[in-house]
Amino acid sequence: MAAPKHRRTALERVEKFLSETYFTDCNLRGRLFGDRCPLASLSCFQTPRRIAYDEAVRQEFRPAQVGDSFGPTWETCWFKVELSIPPAWTGREVHFVWESDGEGMVWRDAQPVQGLTKEGEKTSYILTRSMKETEPHSLTLYVELACNGLFGAGKGSMIAPPDPDKRFTLSKAELVVFNRDVYELLVDLEILLDMAKLLGEENQRSFQALCTANQMVNVCDVTDPSTFPAARALAAAVFSQRNGESQHTIHAMGHCHIDSAWLWPYEETIRKCARSWVTVVRLMERNPELTFACSQAQQFEWVRTWYPGLYKQIQDFAAKGQFIPVGGTWVEMDGNLPSGESMVRQFLQGQRFFQQQFGRVCSEFWLPDTFGYSAQLPQLMRGCGIRRFLTQKLSWNLVNSFPHHTFFWEGIDGSRVLTHFPPGDSYGMQGRVEEILKTVKNNKDKGRVNHSAFLFGFGDGGGGPTQKMLDRMKRMRDTDGLPRVQVATPDQLFSALEKASSQLYTWVGELFLELHNGTYTTQAQIKKGNRECERILHDVEVLSTLAMAQGSGFQYPASQLQRLWRLLLLNQFHDVLPGSCIQLVVEDALQYYAEIRRAGAGLQQEAVQSLCRELLEPEAGNAGSTLVVNTLPWKRTEVISNAGPGRTETLGLVTVPSMGYAVVREPLLPPQPVVVRKQEDGSIAMENGVIAACLDVMGRLTSLRLLDSQRESVPDGCCANQFALFDDVPLYWDAWDVMDYHLETRKPVTTLLKPLEVTLAGGLRGSVSFSLQIGKSSTLTQEIILDAMCPYLRFLTQVEWKEAHKFLKVEFPVQVRSTNATYEIQFGHLQRPTHWNTSWDWARFEVWAHKWLDLSEHGFGVALLNDCKYGASAHGNILSLSLLRAPKSPDATADMGHHQFTYAVMPHLGSFQDAGVIQHAYSLNFPLHTVPARSAPCPPWSAFSVSSPAVVLETVKQAEDRPGAVVVRLYEAHGSTVVAWLQTSLPVEEAMLCDLLERPVAAESLRLEQRGLRLSFTPFRVLSLLLVLRQ
Repeated sequence: MAAPKHRRTALERVEKFLSETYFTDCNLRGRLFGDRCPLASLSCFQTPRRIAYDEAVRQEFRPAQVGDSFGPTWETCWFKVELSIPPAWTGREVHFVWESDGEGMVWRDAQPVQGLTKEGEKTSYILTRSMKETEPHSLTLYVELACNGLFGAGKGSMIAPPDPDKRFTLSKAELVVFNRDVYELLVDLEILLDMAKLLGEENQRSFQALCTANQMVNVCDVTDPSTFPAARALAAAVFSQRNGESQHTIHAMGHCHIDSAWLWPYEETIRKCARSWVTVVRLMERNPELTFACSQAQQFEWVRTWYPGLYKQIQDFAAKGQFIPVGGTWVEMDGNLPSGESMVRQFLQGQRFFQQQFGRVCSEFWLPDTFGYSAQLPQLMRGCGIRRFLTQKLSWNLVNSFPHHTFFWEGIDGSRVLTHFPPGDSYGMQGRVEEILKTVKNNKDKGRVNHSAFLFGFGDGGGGPTQKMLDRMKRMRDTDGLPRVQVATPDQLFSALEKASSQLYTWVGELFLELHNGTYTTQAQIKKGNRECERILHDVEVLSTLAMAQGSGFQYPASQLQRLWRLLLLNQFHDVLPGSCIQLVVEDALQYYAEIRRAGAGLQQEAVQSLCRELLEPEAGNAGSTLVVNTLPWKRTEVISNAGPGRTETLGLVTVPSMGYAVVREPLLPPQPVVVRKQEDGSIAMENGVIAACLDVMGRLTSLRLLDSQRESVPDGCCANQFALFDDVPLYWDAWDVMDYHLETRKPVTTLLKPLEVTLAGGLRGSVSFSLQIGKSSTLTQEIILDAMCPYLRFLTQVEWKEAHKFLKVEFPVQVRSTNATYEIQFGHLQRPTHWNTSWDWARFEVWAHKWLDLSEHGFGVALLNDCKYGASAHGNILSLSLLRAPKSPDATADMGHHQFTYAVMPHLGSFQDAGVIQHAYSLNFPLHTVPARSAPCPPWSAFSVSSPAVVLETVKQAEDRPGAVVVRLYEAHGSTVVAWLQTSLPVEEAMLCDLLERPVAAESLRLEQRGLRLSFTPFRVLSLLLVLRQ
């Protein structure tokens, strides 16, 4: 065959032969479809609700036609489609073609059979591969059309708030003859053309591919299909030339990342799952080699509930090893903000679901799209039977390129997991030559490992893989000049990586995403709902377990708690808890939190009633005492407030034992009362024998001293509790991003509306309050409270927030010098630099923390505590807490309205560990519970206590599979090696260590000794115990 003389003309000649735009009257692409035939009839009906098939088909359908548009946004149209296939089409492949800008689902014989999404290249349903005379030529289908696109319905741009009045047009609905031989030839030529273009002019294989493609165009007469086999044989000769042994192997897996909610509501996700997964099932029927990795137990549960027929097919393909559940979590949750216990429950609920439904737990954690990964995750994975981790999100880093694609990731306790980032930096590949080459070229661990993952398929409801993606990769299975491509399973990929893992590097600590750090603050009500509901479920579990252990016939509310936990876990999805979702989703999320609060309050009341039945006052009004309940594992002495007659409140100082209760008749007297003094210049001094504070008229701290040592916390000439407003206009991702340059726009808040005044004069509690104007139209009112014996000053803050693209923070300059600050994370803490020496340092200008952050030098430090905030920073000697943002996309109303939150400042001698910062932050988040009680004397009662302040007893719950047995979870919080004794007054018969899935980890039980159970901890170790109670 003659080689083409001119490379460029040859390339363009082949391009035009395949073009969808040029020369379609005479090129190959124009022959893809043969005869066309209109539908016999088309009718529809529209509803604002997402309804079941059985209800839909009973409605009254009205005539419709191609070109009609439907809406508004979020409505649903059901179409009745009557087809009649012409007899002349016998022996031909017949497709039902449907094109619309809404997402569709084809129903046939009352079952979903095919998803239709134009953006996901799903525009046809194959009626038959070869029409037989005996097959029925007339049939009725239904198409369910959602009035939203693949990415919702943003007005003007993808992440803009949805356009409520958008219309969706049906642009094509017909029967066509599909020419499979033309299609196969098109795929051959596309691969050869891409090889010619992408392998480069210095590569002889590029010229081979181009010569072959050019010759195929010569051989091929588009009007004569008998010429096609000769052309295909030329392509086959190229594809059958094999690689050498050293070639890189790509493990390709079907994938369809579906956000559980994002630019569409939860309810629409249920249909997205069905549309996508039914499409995958159709592909598996025709391609037994196809594998599909699928995460999120919640989505399986939705499909199980709403589409039982489809779910049965999924289970069948799972049994064949094709439809592969991965991840092991309830949803793909945010990787930063959920508490340690919430993360455990993500795995507990997810892994138990997969075990029950598919007979196996997942062996890999799968979190490709989350905005950073906590350094505690490796230990939690290992505790749930997982040693492998896949993500790719760090490829989104704005500043530093992450140095590895395959490595060991080590958490704060030393646990390690094998981690892989697909080197193509995507979880939505399409099987193209360009992506295959990028996967090899981009791999940062060349020479160490020769295997990588390739996740192919459209995500977010686009239906996952397509036949064309599979057909492209079949041609590249083992073709000289390209890496080997094999369709594989996650287990095959990780097994290959494990075999070659001896050369891999280790990354220690968090996987911090250098982007999307606005998500620690956006949608403050969701953040607050998460923290509150984590607390509520903790308390309900503790109190219900204690009530159950008393053996008074109390039934532990296991099924109600599972339902509430699953609502909380769903809201921890990585576009909901971070606040990067539309208003509809926010409304749903807040409703779920309201349900957890409502049901949780009822369950807590029932548990307390059962636990303390003898002590409680039968009729209100004559209670002489107060029952005070402490759900935390240490003794607490605090000021409590009870509602008195009218709208008054009475204060009392009480001491309550750890994880137990006390009946208080006469409140304690503090060793030193709180004193509040107003000075002549309008400033106010407050002290309680532990700390002394001076506040100016604007509520700013000019001094904060520890009285014992007279150590000052606030530097000369500085003010702490200083509010600052920043301009907050990111480059694109509005709700997601706060950029480094926002720090250049700082404006201190200085407009006083109401100067500082005394609101409580002292005794058990002193308080002062003031109001400020913030920005153009927002107001902030703050009550600053000092309680007797309390080592911190707390700030109860109310904001009416009406800003646009502004960021509100509160700053505490402190008289401390340290190159690192410490931040609480899940079951522990970590340090981050307070300087910006390197690009890795300054990329962390805004970080996340849980209940506290601390800046300490040897012998002294200052901690900031909070009850619902996550965004923070420490630069130089300034601790800053991020309070509110005001993005306008994808929710134009984000954060507008009323907010209430509390933070506190705690100066301390010694280390934050020895000063009890960790315990005080818990106490701020877990208030004591008070209930009116009888006046009869009653000794205080404690269910659990721990001998070491380094060890926190985080969780007390009933065991999942053993009613009457208790699971307790403890962790080492100081970063120390320590032996601790767990004491309990519960009737424990046997105790054993278990993993996070509550499976015993050792054959022998722990010894029950007089002092309790002896437990050994290394830094940040999480231990779970199964306690079997005497019946």
